[in-house]
Amino acid sequence: MPDTHARIRHDFPALHQQIGRKPLIYLDNAATTHKPRAVIDALTRYYERDNSNVHRGLHALSMRATDGYEAARARAAAYINAADPAEIIFTRGATESINLVAQSWGAANLRPGDTVLVTEMEHHSNLVPWQLITQRTGATLRLVPVVGENAVHGLDLDALDRLLTPQVKLFAFTHISNTLGTINPAAALCARARAAGALTLIDAAQSIGHEPLDVRALGCDFLAFSGHKMAGPTGIGVLYGRRALLDAMPPWQTGGGMINTVEYTASTWKPAPERFEAGTPDIAGAIGLHAAMDYLDALGRPAIAAHDRALAARCHALLRELPGIRILGPVDPEKRGGTLSFAFERVHAHDIVTFADQDGIALRGGHHCNQPLMKKLGLPSTTRASFYIYNTPEEIDALAASLRRILKFFT
Repeated sequence: MPDTHARIRHDFPALHQQIGRKPLIYLDNAATTHKPRAVIDALTRYYERDNSNVHRGLHALSMRATDGYEAARARAAAYINAADPAEIIFTRGATESINLVAQSWGAANLRPGDTVLVTEMEHHSNLVPWQLITQRTGATLRLVPVVGENAVHGLDLDALDRLLTPQVKLFAFTHISNTLGTINPAAALCARARAAGALTLIDAAQSIGHEPLDVRALGCDFLAFSGHKMAGPTGIGVLYGRRALLDAMPPWQTGGGMINTVEYTASTWKPAPERFEAGTPDIAGAIGLHAAMDYLDALGRPAIAAHDRALAARCHALLRELPGIRILGPVDPEKRGGTLSFAFERVHAHDIVTFADQDGIALRGGHHCNQPLMKKLGLPSTTRASFYIYNTPEEIDALAASLRRILKFFT
Protein backbone atom coordinates (compact mmCIF):
# COMPACT_ATOMS: atom_id res chain seq x y z
CA MET A 1 0.00 0.00 0.00
CA PRO A 2 1.30 3.53 -0.73
CA ASP A 3 0.52 4.55 2.86
CA THR A 4 1.27 2.73 6.07
CA HIS A 5 -1.45 0.74 7.78
CA ALA A 6 -1.46 3.22 10.65
CA ARG A 7 -2.08 6.17 8.32
CA ILE A 8 -4.94 4.41 6.54
CA ARG A 9 -6.55 3.24 9.77
CA HIS A 10 -6.35 6.76 11.14
CA ASP A 11 -8.68 7.86 8.31
CA PHE A 12 -11.52 5.61 9.53
CA PRO A 13 -13.05 6.87 12.79
CA ALA A 14 -15.27 3.82 13.41
CA LEU A 15 -12.25 1.52 13.69
CA HIS A 16 -11.03 3.25 16.85
CA GLN A 17 -13.38 1.63 19.34
CA GLN A 18 -13.52 -1.35 21.61
CA ILE A 19 -15.98 -4.22 21.62
CA GLY A 20 -16.20 -5.11 25.28
CA ARG A 21 -12.57 -4.87 26.32
CA LYS A 22 -11.10 -5.78 22.94
CA PRO A 23 -10.16 -3.47 20.08
CA LEU A 24 -12.46 -3.80 17.08
CA ILE A 25 -11.22 -6.06 14.29
CA TYR A 26 -13.65 -5.50 11.45
CA LEU A 27 -13.68 -8.41 8.97
CA ASP A 28 -17.19 -7.98 7.54
CA ASN A 29 -16.25 -5.84 4.56
CA ALA A 30 -18.10 -7.91 1.96
CA ALA A 31 -21.30 -6.83 3.73
CA THR A 32 -20.31 -3.17 4.05
CA THR A 33 -17.11 -1.17 4.45
CA HIS A 34 -16.34 1.62 6.88
CA LYS A 35 -16.17 5.23 5.74
CA PRO A 36 -13.06 7.43 5.78
CA ARG A 37 -13.11 10.89 7.25
CA ALA A 38 -13.05 12.36 3.72
CA VAL A 39 -16.45 10.79 2.96
CA ILE A 40 -17.96 11.79 6.29
CA ASP A 41 -16.71 15.37 5.79
CA ALA A 42 -18.19 15.50 2.26
CA LEU A 43 -21.60 14.49 3.63
CA THR A 44 -21.35 17.05 6.43
CA ARG A 45 -20.36 19.87 4.04
CA TYR A 46 -23.32 19.17 1.80
CA TYR A 47 -25.83 19.21 4.66
CA GLU A 48 -24.24 22.20 6.37
CA ARG A 49 -23.73 24.39 3.27
CA ASP A 50 -25.45 23.16 0.13
CA ASN A 51 -28.58 21.32 1.24
CA SER A 52 -31.11 21.87 -1.55
CA ASN A 53 -32.87 19.98 -4.29
CA VAL A 54 -31.17 19.59 -7.63
CA HIS A 55 -31.78 20.51 -11.27
CA ARG A 56 -34.78 22.83 -11.08
CA GLY A 57 -33.69 25.51 -8.63
CA LEU A 58 -32.20 28.83 -9.72
CA HIS A 59 -30.89 29.93 -6.34
CA ALA A 60 -27.31 29.51 -5.17
CA LEU A 61 -27.78 26.45 -2.94
CA SER A 62 -29.67 24.53 -5.59
CA MET A 63 -27.03 25.30 -8.18
CA ARG A 64 -24.25 24.20 -5.82
CA ALA A 65 -26.13 20.98 -5.02
CA THR A 66 -26.70 20.33 -8.72
CA ASP A 67 -23.04 20.95 -9.52
CA GLY A 68 -21.98 18.52 -6.79
CA TYR A 69 -24.45 15.86 -7.88
CA GLU A 70 -23.49 16.03 -11.55
CA ALA A 71 -19.78 16.18 -10.69
CA ALA A 72 -20.30 12.88 -8.87
CA ARG A 73 -21.84 11.44 -12.04
CA ALA A 74 -18.86 12.51 -14.10
CA ARG A 75 -16.51 11.10 -11.44
CA ALA A 76 -18.32 7.74 -11.50
CA ALA A 77 -18.01 7.65 -15.30
CA ALA A 78 -14.28 8.30 -15.06
CA TYR A 79 -13.90 5.73 -12.26
CA ILE A 80 -15.10 2.91 -14.54
CA ASN A 81 -14.01 4.53 -17.85
CA ALA A 82 -17.53 4.96 -19.22
CA ALA A 83 -17.67 6.84 -22.51
CA ASP A 84 -20.25 9.37 -21.32
CA PRO A 85 -21.49 10.56 -17.89
CA ALA A 86 -25.02 10.05 -19.25
CA GLU A 87 -24.30 6.31 -19.04
CA ILE A 88 -24.26 6.60 -15.23
CA ILE A 89 -27.57 6.23 -13.39
CA PHE A 90 -27.64 6.77 -9.65
CA THR A 91 -29.63 4.13 -7.74
CA ARG A 92 -29.88 2.95 -4.15
CA GLY A 93 -27.29 0.24 -4.83
CA ALA A 94 -26.44 -2.80 -6.92
CA THR A 95 -29.75 -4.47 -6.02
CA GLU A 96 -31.83 -1.60 -7.38
CA SER A 97 -29.56 -1.30 -10.42
CA ILE A 98 -30.14 -4.93 -11.38
CA ASN A 99 -33.87 -4.66 -10.73
CA LEU A 100 -33.99 -1.58 -12.97
CA VAL A 101 -32.48 -3.51 -15.88
CA ALA A 102 -34.71 -6.52 -15.26
CA GLN A 103 -37.92 -4.48 -15.04
CA SER A 104 -37.14 -1.94 -17.77
CA TRP A 105 -34.96 -3.69 -20.35
CA GLY A 106 -36.33 -7.13 -19.48
CA ALA A 107 -39.99 -6.19 -19.67
CA ALA A 108 -39.47 -4.47 -23.02
CA ASN A 109 -37.31 -7.11 -24.68
CA LEU A 110 -37.93 -10.59 -23.27
CA ARG A 111 -40.50 -12.89 -24.86
CA PRO A 112 -41.46 -16.58 -24.66
CA GLY A 113 -38.63 -18.61 -26.14
CA ASP A 114 -35.96 -16.18 -24.95
CA THR A 115 -33.40 -17.10 -22.29
CA VAL A 116 -31.68 -15.20 -19.49
CA LEU A 117 -28.47 -16.81 -18.31
CA VAL A 118 -27.05 -16.42 -14.78
CA THR A 119 -24.57 -18.47 -12.74
CA GLU A 120 -24.98 -20.76 -9.75
CA MET A 121 -22.82 -18.45 -7.63
CA GLU A 122 -25.04 -15.37 -7.91
CA HIS A 123 -26.12 -13.29 -4.94
CA HIS A 124 -29.90 -13.30 -4.60
CA SER A 125 -29.89 -9.74 -5.97
CA ASN A 126 -28.66 -11.07 -9.32
CA LEU A 127 -30.92 -14.11 -9.33
CA VAL A 128 -34.36 -13.22 -7.95
CA PRO A 129 -34.97 -10.24 -10.31
CA TRP A 130 -34.36 -12.55 -13.27
CA GLN A 131 -36.65 -15.19 -11.81
CA LEU A 132 -39.47 -12.66 -11.59
CA ILE A 133 -39.02 -11.07 -15.02
CA THR A 134 -38.68 -14.41 -16.85
CA GLN A 135 -41.84 -15.66 -15.13
CA ARG A 136 -43.62 -12.47 -16.10
CA THR A 137 -42.53 -12.48 -19.75
CA GLY A 138 -42.55 -16.23 -20.42
CA ALA A 139 -38.79 -16.32 -20.97
CA THR A 140 -36.58 -19.07 -19.55
CA LEU A 141 -33.92 -18.74 -16.84
CA ARG A 142 -30.88 -21.02 -17.13
CA LEU A 143 -27.84 -21.46 -14.88
CA VAL A 144 -24.12 -21.82 -15.60
CA PRO A 145 -22.83 -24.48 -13.17
CA VAL A 146 -20.19 -23.96 -10.51
CA VAL A 147 -17.70 -26.83 -10.61
CA GLY A 148 -14.71 -28.09 -8.68
CA GLU A 149 -13.79 -28.33 -5.06
CA ASN A 150 -11.66 -25.92 -3.06
CA ALA A 151 -8.90 -25.51 -5.63
CA VAL A 152 -11.36 -24.47 -8.33
CA HIS A 153 -14.91 -23.43 -7.42
CA GLY A 154 -15.21 -21.68 -10.76
CA LEU A 155 -17.65 -21.62 -13.63
CA ASP A 156 -18.00 -24.52 -16.04
CA LEU A 157 -16.94 -22.69 -19.20
CA ASP A 158 -17.70 -25.66 -21.44
CA ALA A 159 -21.26 -25.63 -20.13
CA LEU A 160 -21.38 -21.88 -20.69
CA ASP A 161 -20.52 -22.33 -24.35
CA ARG A 162 -23.28 -24.93 -24.69
CA LEU A 163 -25.78 -22.69 -22.93
CA LEU A 164 -24.99 -19.60 -25.03
CA THR A 165 -27.52 -20.38 -27.72
CA PRO A 166 -29.11 -17.77 -30.03
CA GLN A 167 -32.06 -17.70 -27.62
CA VAL A 168 -29.96 -16.10 -24.87
CA LYS A 169 -30.73 -12.39 -24.72
CA LEU A 170 -28.72 -11.52 -21.61
CA PHE A 171 -26.01 -13.13 -19.48
CA ALA A 172 -25.83 -11.71 -15.92
CA PHE A 173 -22.93 -12.72 -13.68
CA THR A 174 -20.96 -11.64 -10.65
CA HIS A 175 -17.41 -10.38 -11.05
CA ILE A 176 -16.29 -11.67 -7.63
CA SER A 177 -18.40 -14.12 -5.65
CA ASN A 178 -19.43 -12.79 -2.26
CA THR A 179 -19.22 -16.33 -0.80
CA LEU A 180 -16.56 -18.20 -2.76
CA GLY A 181 -14.28 -15.23 -3.37
CA THR A 182 -13.87 -16.54 -6.92
CA ILE A 183 -12.82 -13.92 -9.45
CA ASN A 184 -14.63 -14.60 -12.70
CA PRO A 185 -12.87 -13.76 -16.00
CA ALA A 186 -15.30 -10.93 -16.74
CA ALA A 187 -13.83 -9.71 -20.04
CA ALA A 188 -13.68 -13.24 -21.44
CA LEU A 189 -17.25 -13.98 -20.32
CA CYS A 190 -18.49 -10.78 -21.97
CA ALA A 191 -16.65 -11.70 -25.18
CA ARG A 192 -18.23 -15.16 -25.22
CA ALA A 193 -21.69 -13.69 -24.72
CA ARG A 194 -21.17 -11.00 -27.33
CA ALA A 195 -20.08 -13.59 -29.90
CA ALA A 196 -23.38 -15.41 -29.24
CA GLY A 197 -25.38 -12.19 -29.67
CA ALA A 198 -26.24 -11.78 -25.98
CA LEU A 199 -26.00 -8.68 -23.81
CA THR A 200 -24.13 -8.81 -20.49
CA LEU A 201 -24.67 -7.44 -16.99
CA ILE A 202 -21.87 -7.58 -14.41
CA ASP A 203 -22.60 -7.45 -10.69
CA ALA A 204 -19.48 -5.58 -9.56
CA ALA A 205 -20.51 -5.07 -5.93
CA GLN A 206 -17.59 -7.11 -4.59
CA SER A 207 -14.94 -5.80 -6.98
CA ILE A 208 -15.68 -2.10 -7.43
CA GLY A 209 -13.79 -0.96 -4.33
CA HIS A 210 -10.96 -3.45 -4.62
CA GLU A 211 -9.49 -3.27 -8.11
CA PRO A 212 -9.56 -1.19 -11.31
CA LEU A 213 -12.62 -1.64 -13.51
CA ASP A 214 -12.90 -0.45 -17.11
CA VAL A 215 -16.31 -1.07 -18.68
CA ARG A 216 -14.97 -0.52 -22.18
CA ALA A 217 -12.15 -3.01 -21.69
CA LEU A 218 -14.56 -5.47 -20.09
CA GLY A 219 -16.97 -5.08 -23.00
CA CYS A 220 -20.06 -5.26 -20.77
CA ASP A 221 -23.43 -3.73 -21.60
CA PHE A 222 -24.51 -3.10 -18.01
CA LEU A 223 -22.59 -2.95 -14.73
CA ALA A 224 -24.02 -2.51 -11.22
CA PHE A 225 -22.37 -1.56 -7.94
CA SER A 226 -23.05 -0.15 -4.47
CA GLY A 227 -21.30 2.76 -2.79
CA HIS A 228 -21.28 1.26 0.70
CA LYS A 229 -19.00 -1.60 -0.35
CA MET A 230 -16.32 0.83 -1.55
CA ALA A 231 -15.96 3.16 1.49
CA GLY A 232 -18.92 5.26 0.36
CA PRO A 233 -22.31 5.97 1.96
CA THR A 234 -25.17 3.52 2.18
CA GLY A 235 -28.21 4.05 -0.03
CA ILE A 236 -26.28 5.13 -3.13
CA GLY A 237 -25.22 3.00 -6.08
CA VAL A 238 -24.64 3.09 -9.80
CA LEU A 239 -26.00 1.41 -12.87
CA TYR A 240 -23.78 1.76 -15.92
CA GLY A 241 -25.46 1.08 -19.24
CA ARG A 242 -24.39 1.66 -22.81
CA ARG A 243 -26.07 4.87 -23.98
CA ALA A 244 -27.86 3.26 -26.92
CA LEU A 245 -29.43 0.67 -24.62
CA LEU A 246 -30.48 3.21 -22.01
CA ASP A 247 -32.06 5.48 -24.59
CA ALA A 248 -34.20 2.59 -25.84
CA MET A 249 -35.37 1.50 -22.38
CA PRO A 250 -38.66 2.68 -20.90
CA PRO A 251 -38.71 4.26 -17.43
CA TRP A 252 -39.04 1.93 -14.48
CA GLN A 253 -40.23 4.41 -11.84
CA THR A 254 -42.04 7.63 -12.67
CA GLY A 255 -42.65 10.98 -11.01
CA GLY A 256 -40.90 14.32 -10.79
CA GLY A 257 -37.57 15.01 -12.41
CA MET A 258 -37.76 12.41 -15.17
CA ILE A 259 -40.44 13.95 -17.40
CA ASN A 260 -40.37 16.36 -20.33
CA THR A 261 -44.08 17.06 -20.51
CA VAL A 262 -47.11 15.92 -18.55
CA GLU A 263 -50.74 16.08 -19.65
CA TYR A 264 -53.66 14.61 -17.75
CA THR A 265 -53.73 11.64 -20.10
CA ALA A 266 -50.11 11.18 -21.23
CA SER A 267 -46.51 12.12 -20.51
CA THR A 268 -43.12 12.16 -22.26
CA TRP A 269 -39.75 11.32 -20.71
CA LYS A 270 -36.34 12.88 -20.51
CA PRO A 271 -33.41 10.95 -21.97
CA ALA A 272 -31.06 8.88 -19.81
CA PRO A 273 -29.94 9.27 -17.12
CA GLU A 274 -32.74 11.54 -15.86
CA ARG A 275 -35.37 9.12 -17.22
CA PHE A 276 -34.33 6.60 -14.57
CA GLU A 277 -33.94 8.96 -11.60
CA ALA A 278 -37.51 9.77 -10.58
CA GLY A 279 -38.00 11.89 -7.48
CA THR A 280 -35.42 13.55 -5.27
CA PRO A 281 -32.21 11.54 -5.51
CA ASP A 282 -29.71 10.79 -2.76
CA ILE A 283 -27.74 13.95 -3.43
CA ALA A 284 -25.54 13.67 -0.35
CA GLY A 285 -24.91 10.01 -1.12
CA ALA A 286 -23.66 10.81 -4.62
CA ILE A 287 -21.38 13.53 -3.25
CA GLY A 288 -20.08 11.12 -0.61
CA LEU A 289 -19.51 8.49 -3.29
CA HIS A 290 -17.44 11.04 -5.23
CA ALA A 291 -15.25 11.50 -2.14
CA ALA A 292 -14.90 7.72 -1.74
CA MET A 293 -13.74 7.33 -5.34
CA ASP A 294 -11.16 10.09 -4.87
CA TYR A 295 -9.96 8.42 -1.67
CA LEU A 296 -9.57 4.97 -3.25
CA ASP A 297 -7.80 6.31 -6.31
CA ALA A 298 -5.38 8.26 -4.09
CA LEU A 299 -4.42 4.94 -2.48
CA GLY A 300 -4.31 3.20 -5.86
CA ARG A 301 -6.71 0.43 -6.76
CA PRO A 302 -4.00 -2.00 -7.94
CA ALA A 303 -2.33 -1.62 -4.54
CA ILE A 304 -5.67 -2.19 -2.80
CA ALA A 305 -6.21 -5.40 -4.76
CA ALA A 306 -2.73 -6.68 -3.93
CA HIS A 307 -3.21 -5.87 -0.24
CA ASP A 308 -6.59 -7.60 0.02
CA ARG A 309 -5.40 -10.73 -1.78
CA ALA A 310 -2.30 -10.92 0.42
CA LEU A 311 -4.52 -10.87 3.50
CA ALA A 312 -6.77 -13.55 2.01
CA ALA A 313 -3.74 -15.72 1.25
CA ARG A 314 -2.42 -15.30 4.80
CA CYS A 315 -5.83 -16.16 6.22
CA HIS A 316 -6.14 -19.21 3.99
CA ALA A 317 -2.72 -20.50 5.05
CA LEU A 318 -3.50 -20.10 8.77
CA LEU A 319 -7.04 -21.43 8.71
CA ARG A 320 -6.35 -24.53 6.65
CA GLU A 321 -4.24 -25.81 9.58
CA LEU A 322 -7.33 -25.90 11.81
CA PRO A 323 -8.98 -29.29 12.33
CA GLY A 324 -12.31 -30.05 10.69
CA ILE A 325 -12.40 -26.93 8.54
CA ARG A 326 -13.73 -26.64 5.00
CA ILE A 327 -12.62 -23.52 3.13
CA LEU A 328 -14.58 -22.48 0.05
CA GLY A 329 -13.18 -21.03 -3.13
CA PRO A 330 -9.85 -21.09 -4.96
CA VAL A 331 -6.55 -21.71 -3.19
CA ASP A 332 -4.65 -19.60 -5.72
CA PRO A 333 -4.65 -16.02 -4.31
CA GLU A 334 -4.67 -14.61 -7.84
CA LYS A 335 -8.02 -16.27 -8.46
CA ARG A 336 -9.81 -15.01 -5.36
CA GLY A 337 -10.68 -11.63 -3.93
CA GLY A 338 -10.39 -10.51 -0.32
CA THR A 339 -13.12 -12.86 0.93
CA LEU A 340 -12.80 -16.23 2.64
CA SER A 341 -15.74 -18.40 3.69
CA PHE A 342 -15.31 -21.51 5.81
CA ALA A 343 -17.26 -24.07 7.80
CA PHE A 344 -16.42 -26.43 10.67
CA GLU A 345 -17.81 -29.92 10.98
CA ARG A 346 -19.11 -29.55 14.54
CA VAL A 347 -19.53 -25.81 15.11
CA HIS A 348 -22.31 -23.74 13.54
CA ALA A 349 -21.37 -20.49 11.80
CA HIS A 350 -23.56 -18.44 14.13
CA ASP A 351 -21.67 -19.81 17.15
CA ILE A 352 -18.37 -18.91 15.49
CA VAL A 353 -19.53 -15.34 14.85
CA THR A 354 -20.96 -14.94 18.37
CA PHE A 355 -17.83 -16.17 20.11
CA ALA A 356 -15.50 -14.21 17.79
CA ASP A 357 -17.40 -11.07 18.73
CA GLN A 358 -16.22 -11.63 22.30
CA ASP A 359 -12.71 -11.15 20.93
CA GLY A 360 -13.77 -7.94 19.18
CA ILE A 361 -13.80 -9.61 15.76
CA ALA A 362 -16.67 -8.82 13.38
CA LEU A 363 -17.41 -11.73 11.04
CA ARG A 364 -20.55 -12.77 9.19
CA GLY A 365 -22.33 -16.10 9.45
CA GLY A 366 -25.17 -17.49 7.36
CA HIS A 367 -25.97 -18.22 3.75
CA HIS A 368 -24.76 -14.77 2.55
CA CYS A 369 -27.75 -14.39 0.20
CA ASN A 370 -26.50 -17.51 -1.64
CA GLN A 371 -29.08 -20.07 -0.53
CA PRO A 372 -29.08 -22.15 -3.75
CA LEU A 373 -25.26 -22.26 -3.79
CA MET A 374 -25.14 -23.31 -0.14
CA LYS A 375 -27.58 -26.12 -0.89
CA LYS A 376 -25.47 -27.23 -3.85
CA LEU A 377 -22.37 -27.31 -1.64
CA GLY A 378 -24.19 -29.22 1.09
CA LEU A 379 -23.77 -26.50 3.69
CA PRO A 380 -26.45 -24.84 5.84
CA SER A 381 -24.21 -21.81 6.36
CA THR A 382 -20.62 -20.62 6.46
CA THR A 383 -18.57 -18.11 8.39
CA ARG A 384 -17.15 -15.35 6.20
CA ALA A 385 -14.14 -13.15 6.81
CA SER A 386 -13.64 -10.35 4.29
CA PHE A 387 -10.79 -7.88 4.14
CA TYR A 388 -10.18 -4.30 3.09
CA ILE A 389 -7.61 -1.53 2.97
CA TYR A 390 -7.57 -0.91 6.73
CA ASN A 391 -7.09 -4.54 7.80
CA THR A 392 -3.67 -5.75 8.89
CA PRO A 393 -1.77 -9.06 8.96
CA GLU A 394 -1.92 -8.91 12.75
CA GLU A 395 -5.71 -8.93 12.58
CA ILE A 396 -5.59 -12.11 10.49
CA ASP A 397 -3.38 -13.68 13.15
CA ALA A 398 -5.88 -12.60 15.82
CA LEU A 399 -8.70 -14.25 13.86
CA ALA A 400 -6.80 -17.53 13.69
CA ALA A 401 -6.11 -17.38 17.44
CA SER A 402 -9.78 -16.68 18.15
CA LEU A 403 -10.88 -19.62 16.03
CA ARG A 404 -8.47 -21.91 17.85
CA ARG A 405 -9.99 -20.76 21.15
CA ILE A 406 -13.51 -21.35 19.85
CA LEU A 407 -12.71 -24.83 18.56
CA LYS A 408 -11.14 -25.75 21.88
CA PHE A 409 -14.29 -24.63 23.70
CA PHE A 410 -16.65 -26.62 21.48
CA THR A 411 -14.55 -29.75 20.98
